Amino acid sequence: MDKYAVIGNPIEHSKSPEIHAAFARQTGESVEYTRLLGDIDDFPGDVRRFLAEGGQGLNVTVPFKEEAWRLADELSPRAHTAGAVNTLIRLGNNRLRGDNTDGVGLVRDLTVNQGFRIQGRRILMLGAGGAVRGVMRPLLEQKPKRIIIANRTAGKAYSLANGLAPYGQVAGCGLDELEEMRFELIINGTAAGLSGKVPALPDSLLGKGGWCYDMLYSDRATPFQTWSREHQAARSLDGLGMLVEQAAESFRLWRDILPETAPVIAMLRG
Repeated sequence: MDKYAVIGNPIEHSKSPEIHAAFARQTGESVEYTRLLGDIDDFPGDVRRFLAEGGQGLNVTVPFKEEAWRLADELSPRAHTAGAVNTLIRLGNNRLRGDNTDGVGLVRDLTVNQGFRIQGRRILMLGAGGAVRGVMRPLLEQKPKRIIIANRTAGKAYSLANGLAPYGQVAGCGLDELEEMRFELIINGTAAGLSGKVPALPDSLLGKGGWCYDMLYSDRATPFQTWSREHQAARSLDGLGMLVEQAAESFRLWRDILPETAPVIAMLRG
């Protein structure tokens, strides 16, 4: 039985073991998947010990995604652009390939599961941290009309947008520059919801029929979902589908088989 795990700190809340156990049952793959509480001061040591014990791959979550990027011996193009790795794949000679499946997960959830057409749309991305960096290249590859990255610290948004310019129409701004703008999709990539908050946003930001998507997920409506419903969003979605879809892409990278996600999303919704 091949060993895999998710490593993070904290890690008890992670749904990844449930998700991958469901994928293994569905596909008949012989997989053992556990949680690893990572040592804040020795992430490379934790990874080396896992490999020494026969581990074949790791999912990486907060706060280790950038360390995983530095640790990997080679990087996929999307991981290289993201500057962060959420999937480590064991190669020969204990070498590691780093990939980032977050953007694929977001795009698949929006387009396949929810039926949203990204191409030609005006999109607002809230936030400019690691979570946003991880999804931007796959989003831009869907050819939206334009993506505006808006962040409380405008300089971070400008910097991120400049680095992504080769991949599509993208620009950065501060949250205070959003007046008079309208969008067909607003994605919340900030962590504000974890403290029960929503970034300060103009009331007129969402165009008629526009959708909202929170990359966070919760058993209840997130603060951003509440905001979006108050502002008449046509659809108000959380990030559970993204979580399952990025896990499915990791499973594919490890096992060369893409599991069905709909029954797993339904299971987690309970």
